[in-house]
Amino acid sequence: MASYSKLTDIFSIQSQLDCALEDLTTQQEKENLVHQYLHKIDEKEDLIIPDFEDGLEWLNTDRPLSLRKELSGKVVVLDFFTYCCINCMHLLPDLHHLEQSYSIEDGLVVVGVHSAKFPNEKILQNIRSAVLRYDITHPVVNDSDARLWQELEVSCWPTLVLLGPRGNLLFSLVGEGHRERLFLFTAAALKHYREQGLLKDHGVGIRLYRDSLPPSILSFPGKIAMDPSSKRLAIADTGHHRILVVSSTGQVLHSVGGPSSGRRDGNLSEAQFSSPQGVFIKGDTVYVADTENHLVRKINLSEGKVSTLAGTGVQGTDKEGGALGPQQPISSPWDVTLGNTGGDILWIAMAGTHQIWALFLEDGKLPKGSDSKKGTCVCFAGSGNEENRNNSYPHKAGLAQPSGLALAPTEPWKCLFIADSESSTIRSLSLKDGAVKHVVGGERDPMNLFAFGDVDGKGIDAKLQHPLGVSWNEDSSLLYVADSYNHKIKEVDPKTKQCRLLAGTGEAGNGIGPGFLESSFNEPGGLCVGEGGKLLYVADTNNHHIKVLDLETKTVSLFPIVGKPEVDSILTTATSNTPAVKKLPKLPKSAPVLTMPSITVSSGQSVTLLLKLALPTGTKLTEEAPSFWSLSAEGNEWLLEGRAVTGSIGDLSEPISIVSSIPATPASPDPTLRLDAWVYYCLSKGGACMMKAVSFRQPLLIGSTSQEGSVAVTLKHAF
Repeated sequence: MASYSKLTDIFSIQSQLDCALEDLTTQQEKENLVHQYLHKIDEKEDLIIPDFEDGLEWLNTDRPLSLRKELSGKVVVLDFFTYCCINCMHLLPDLHHLEQSYSIEDGLVVVGVHSAKFPNEKILQNIRSAVLRYDITHPVVNDSDARLWQELEVSCWPTLVLLGPRGNLLFSLVGEGHRERLFLFTAAALKHYREQGLLKDHGVGIRLYRDSLPPSILSFPGKIAMDPSSKRLAIADTGHHRILVVSSTGQVLHSVGGPSSGRRDGNLSEAQFSSPQGVFIKGDTVYVADTENHLVRKINLSEGKVSTLAGTGVQGTDKEGGALGPQQPISSPWDVTLGNTGGDILWIAMAGTHQIWALFLEDGKLPKGSDSKKGTCVCFAGSGNEENRNNSYPHKAGLAQPSGLALAPTEPWKCLFIADSESSTIRSLSLKDGAVKHVVGGERDPMNLFAFGDVDGKGIDAKLQHPLGVSWNEDSSLLYVADSYNHKIKEVDPKTKQCRLLAGTGEAGNGIGPGFLESSFNEPGGLCVGEGGKLLYVADTNNHHIKVLDLETKTVSLFPIVGKPEVDSILTTATSNTPAVKKLPKLPKSAPVLTMPSITVSSGQSVTLLLKLALPTGTKLTEEAPSFWSLSAEGNEWLLEGRAVTGSIGDLSEPISIVSSIPATPASPDPTLRLDAWVYYCLSKGGACMMKAVSFRQPLLIGSTSQEGSVAVTLKHAF
């Protein structure tokens, strides 16, 4: 069997390069140093990595690719990513820019190596949706068992690996924020191997998945809003980078932006957006959360103009604000709604910094805040730490990627309801005193972002999964929730804190009726109440539809979009009703295997394994990839009665108790229990995410005398 290299083989030499680059100031000095590095690393003939496994599923190509064939003679950038990872998404603009700078004919190929965090991400249809949604145009391979990840001993999402034309290791970059190094290393590698005559200009069979799809009016609609006076609807047609304004019958009145992404103010016909999400319409004004441009925009329909109200167009890191809107950097605004605290304020769900911000449209004052002038953009609630922390002081509260807002303007509410997606909760933010309070979902531990599920109930007993949208029904005093990852619409009574299912089967689908519970959705992202509280409009995001729920007749219908809006690149995605297959990943080669001392037990007793794990300082478990354990007894399946025993890991503050009973007539006197644990965690301050694993072997010596009771053993490991 051939011996291949892994990332640790270049860590030492690349670390020296990275340190040396920090001391250089001019670009020429840096380029010279990288060229010296490449000459040195070329002397190592053994830095070849294994090829992609046969039989893997590929997207955006007309055939599977091989490092030994199609990719031979190319500088290859492998992007190890998983589509739920926000850090991976932040990296995509860098890769897009790189591909625009260097073509395949120039010798560069980017390959996305999708290495799933959890089973649902292994399904090809879900990866297809992500490739479309994020406009990924390079080849993507579904390495569902993370085989190449394990062979290279990759440990973090995202990780970039740069290869030379022989499939030889050159560089690795871990996490986001390395754009300068990525371009420096890539340019140097292309020049180095071009001078040696080792680059080839052949194509690799690119065939974009999006080009094979039939047309659809909408593409991944994110949010929807209604003007109660005119009955007009504003739709964020996110995948088409535009805003549609339609009549109550679906007639297109205005199409602003699209079909491609961009950033431009001006006339409606020339304005551009980039993956807009939140919308709010009042009269002839539409406010837009222009998410990937990191801007808040205003569409004035009567004047036919689009302008920027907040943001500089570059992702910001400021968590306080206070500058005038166009001078204030902001980060990934996800929703907007209009309110009043003595003056008109546009409330912003700032997903990128886990906060709620205020944009003053008139002079005004925030609760527990100072006076602010018109145009000021400032943080109202949230410390900026990603937490599920409620507090009577808004700046001490912790939110986790707030993605939906709904205003309840009258007493006794007078608050904003927040769909806090990463904590899987609904919260309220008082407009009287700024207090942030829990409504439903989640749990009491502010650091636990793993308390998600699909459970009707009261307050903390109710469970949601990554809700992205909320809408307030003033007439009934009920809150509607887009429970996105459960593919359901929920109804919440904030007075009693009762949460119950309104519509959806819980399976991703596109079915209509006959009733609410027989209709299906696919990651609905937004919703709004209309017609005096009688209708509920739902942005059924992955189905590329708007659906209408009649709250009186309990029926569901498709909302027709009528007209001929000009869109060049129109996408649609088929819905897969195939359930996720629960398949345990293989342990990485780097996972320690810990064999414990034998313990003596008797038939009739039980063995309690107390699993106690510790994360590195400065890290936290990540909700998007639930950690879990698996108990087995290879060769002695009778010990577990032939069952596969698994469980989730959501709280490491206390040991996890796992019990196995010894049968009255054991088939072997000395079986061994095997307990494997997979833990997914990220840096608390953001950045790279990691997966680590550990395997325990617990030998048992079963005595001949039958006894009762339990024998406990603690299994400890610090990552």
